[in-house]
Amino acid sequence: MRIRPSFKKRLALNVFRRYVKTQAKLHDLNYFFWECTLRCNINCQHCGSDCHKDVAIQDMPAEDFLKITAQVAKKYNPNKIMIVITGGEPLVRKDLEQVGLELYKQGYPWGFVTNGIALTRERYTNLLKSGLRSVTVSLDGMEASHNWLRGHKDGFNKAVDAVKLLVGTKDLVFDVVTCLNQRNFNELEKVRDLLISLGVRKWRIFTIDPIGRAKENPELLVNDEQFLSLMEFIKKTRQEGKIIASFGCEGFLGEFENEVRDGFAYCRAGINISSILVDGSISVCPNNSHKVVQGNIYKDDFLDVWENKYQLMRDKSWAKKGVCKDCREFKWCRGNGLHLWDFENDEVMICHYHRMEDAIKQRGLK
Repeated sequence: MRIRPSFKKRLALNVFRRYVKTQAKLHDLNYFFWECTLRCNINCQHCGSDCHKDVAIQDMPAEDFLKITAQVAKKYNPNKIMIVITGGEPLVRKDLEQVGLELYKQGYPWGFVTNGIALTRERYTNLLKSGLRSVTVSLDGMEASHNWLRGHKDGFNKAVDAVKLLVGTKDLVFDVVTCLNQRNFNELEKVRDLLISLGVRKWRIFTIDPIGRAKENPELLVNDEQFLSLMEFIKKTRQEGKIIASFGCEGFLGEFENEVRDGFAYCRAGINISSILVDGSISVCPNNSHKVVQGNIYKDDFLDVWENKYQLMRDKSWAKKGVCKDCREFKWCRGNGLHLWDFENDEVMICHYHRMEDAIKQRGLK
């Protein structure tokens, strides 16, 4: 077994490399996060936002965000920009339907990420009437494992109920996300079979990164052998064709590129993805360090920031240092996902490629 991409795959990666450079120059905005709140109705072990039921930072007023989306819609085609509402837990806000309806009127497709706790049938029906187009539900293992990770005694049942609501809804794009850790790693097949039985078609699997609360809890992190086994599991599951399993968007995966997710490694943060955080910060995917914030809507013009800043993301030659300095895969990896860069120590936190290489070496010793 080898992780180094085959000659044929290297040719494809080189073609894709040119595509990424073009995208960085064009930087078309097509994915827009709104961190609408830091309030949450559960207490996850691994939260990257470090959310709480009661937080000092107030929810952003809906009109402040909608003012920005109205400006964006005047310059760009809103039909081509997916707005994803996140938190915290978006459903703790009582005005989500009103926000969604206004986004729909402005021409945007929109969706949200939820733990499912507050997604009742009545609420779901009202959200659909407001133009809801996309939902992601978190299901992190079987009952005991999920409830431990999410800190809610009925979290698993609520998540399953939410999935049952979503299945079969016409024109709704939805998927289930699983955050892998030591407690649920051996439940992958059970979770897969459960999702298939529920009628789920798309399943994304993430490993938990050492950010947010996960920094302090090694039980949340998988080891190198488990990571390699995960790649093998996803590849096999995709080949079976009963459910479309995918690894998350991060990491260069060598020979597993285009085998465990659609397409090749490509961190779109700041290239196609922007966000407005709860305090007005203009950033990228909300799980990133505040060191990558590019401005604030309360003092900067969002469109000017999008067009003229974000250079940190659009030219990542600065990341060729540390373990990345002499790596022959850097031209395809570009220093991993931005959220995995340790700005304090100026180095990448995790190299997925090296993890798999190390796991293969360990297998050779057994």
